Amino acid sequence: MKEGIHPTYYHDAVVRCACGNTFVTGSTKKELRVEICSKCHPLFTGQQKLVDTGGRVERFKRKYNIDAK
Repeated sequence: MKEGIHPTYYHDAVVRCACGNTFVTGSTKKELRVEICSKCHPLFTGQQKLVDTGGRVERFKRKYNIDAK
């Protein structure tokens, strides 16, 4: 492998979720911010939750004329 072309790898990178959960992992960045993690993701919690990115859910509802319940 060539010397000096690889990014620095941090073994103690902190991941911060929007829900407030934090955990430590390895990454090429010292700190990561995420919107959803295993503590708040619907697959792991069993609760239905709409994750709206840029109004996509609302556009879908308008497109198919779906009323919010």
